[in-house]
Amino acid sequence: MWLFFDPMFYVFTSPALLLMLWAQVKVKSSFAHGMRVPSNLSGAAAARYILDQTGCHDVGVEETHGQLSDHYDPRAHVLRLSQDVYHTRSAAAVGIAAHEAGHALQHARHYMPLVVRNAAVPAARFGPITFFILVIIGMLMSSDALIHLGLIAFGGVLCFELINLPVEFDASNRAKRILNEYNIVDQEGAVAVGNVLNAAAWTYVAATLQTLLTLLYYIWVLLGSNRD
Repeated sequence: MWLFFDPMFYVFTSPALLLMLWAQVKVKSSFAHGMRVPSNLSGAAAARYILDQTGCHDVGVEETHGQLSDHYDPRAHVLRLSQDVYHTRSAAAVGIAAHEAGHALQHARHYMPLVVRNAAVPAARFGPITFFILVIIGMLMSSDALIHLGLIAFGGVLCFELINLPVEFDASNRAKRILNEYNIVDQEGAVAVGNVLNAAAWTYVAATLQTLLTLLYYIWVLLGSNRD
């Protein structure tokens, strides 16, 4: 029954859901305010300047669709910025662009947590489906071993997200430091950048907490039912 609906799931995960809602509201409000704080450079120009100044000349900067869909693609060596960030001359735009440029710098300098995170991508991608397959088969066959393996597979998602936290925090710290060193933002802009990046960091914390509490729920349901 728990595979379809169980009110206890929301009891377990409600702290993470509330934190995520708060973080998303904070991101939107900080981003909206930061977009009204002017900057001399657009997000694209700031990203290009940072990459060139730090020796990442081979990393491209492209425009992509969506809102706040900004990301760095390590396979293509391309930094992709959403339309608003790419074109707008604002503190929020250069802050987000600098954060993504921070990921490019991590990649270029073989930042170890990023290397480990990239290696853990398959665990995050296939962990949930592997979990459900193993648990369903384990329940049908009354196999505790398969159920335990399923829980371990889901635990791989948590490991990925835990590793991802220092990667994201470091990218944000690099962005703040670089924007200050290169005088891309003034004091007001630095405050706006900090607010945007700090709010975004809470979304990663909330996602990690969500995965942790979900895993604890599954452990409670599956191991509890086995004891019964």
